[in-house]
Amino acid sequence: MKIIAGLVIAAGLAVVPGIARAQDDNCYDTTAPLTVEEQRLDDTLVTGGPAVGPELVRLAGFDGRVREFTTRLCHQIVPKQAQQFVTREGNALWKAAVARAQSTKPLAHDAYDDRPLYWARLQLTSALRQWKPRFPLSVHEHAQLIQQFDWASRGLSDATFQARPGVRKIAVTGFDPFQLTGANVRRANPAGAAALQLDGREITTPQGRVVIQAAVLPVLWGGFDEGIVEQFYGSALEQKPDAFVTISQGRPGRFDIERWAARWRGGFGDNNDVKSYGSVPDAAGWPQPANEFIETSLPFQKMINAGTGPFPVQLNRSFCEWVVVGTQQDCRTDDPTPGRVAASGGGGDYLSNESMYRANRVRIGYGATNVLGGHLHTPVLGQPTDPAALTDAAFEKQRRDIADQVKALVSVV
Repeated sequence: MKIIAGLVIAAGLAVVPGIARAQDDNCYDTTAPLTVEEQRLDDTLVTGGPAVGPELVRLAGFDGRVREFTTRLCHQIVPKQAQQFVTREGNALWKAAVARAQSTKPLAHDAYDDRPLYWARLQLTSALRQWKPRFPLSVHEHAQLIQQFDWASRGLSDATFQARPGVRKIAVTGFDPFQLTGANVRRANPAGAAALQLDGREITTPQGRVVIQAAVLPVLWGGFDEGIVEQFYGSALEQKPDAFVTISQGRPGRFDIERWAARWRGGFGDNNDVKSYGSVPDAAGWPQPANEFIETSLPFQKMINAGTGPFPVQLNRSFCEWVVVGTQQDCRTDDPTPGRVAASGGGGDYLSNESMYRANRVRIGYGATNVLGGHLHTPVLGQPTDPAALTDAAFEKQRRDIADQVKALVSVV
């Protein structure tokens, strides 16, 4: 017996731990390659210890959902049935994660933990990737099924605002955990935790009620190239929202409202160890204005003055532009120079910056200048003190404090 990406492989069958022979011999091809992300499902903190990802899935009570999915996947017999199945199951996983995050009942494992959703999703995309359907399926069609599941499990199939007179509508996104190599495999992302806390919430503020729809973005250049940001925020525009807020983990000890988003990728590796460098590419099918920089239109001073929580909030005015593209940068805090190429925004040149850029590029492309838009960087979330522990009280409190302050800041917008 061996373990591949959190699934036990016994007698040539792909089954999750604790499940006996549930699939037929021809349902899974365990030699089919997995992504770098999916391969981390086997990573442990100590030799002989449990694999981190599957253990977090178990602690959150999502392991039964994973087992059921891998069994039922083998029963899909026609393409349309499979398409409906993966979308339905992806959406169900998202809804289960949101319900767990927002539960008012005491739970055995911290409700604010964003990691179980991340690792359960990877267990199921692994199964989909190694699945051998009973019907002809091209490589492209197989990839489309994986994307359908992935996007649904991130909240993209559940982003519908209820029509309620006088209620402001805000669309937000967080991110998956990232930089998960070695012992860092246990990392969480408070931006993802905040998105789970916010999705579907209706919050009463002194200025009136606010309803929020949220999704969680991948830390993958490829996912951004496929247009996941535009899909979420572009679809949200059809529902006449009042604001967009992209959220990611940023700098230690403080919140930053980023003034500028830049049209540039700096080349840092993503969760699949893929690097991308150069101007942010277009997303097919969406309006693509060629702005080098896009400025926030969030009410930053109001957010700063709101007294939302334990961490200070500030406007980050910094940005960099190329004097000579690829070799010489000019970094400042005033205004970009017309005609120069962007090198980095206040949020840098990674996917945080690009989420702000893409969300607001599509907003501007549709002429939705009445919709506020910008990016919020959260404080950095540490890790449990014991290097062999998945969680501890201080870690959970810090994540909760950050996520709760995000909720308060978003409700101010």
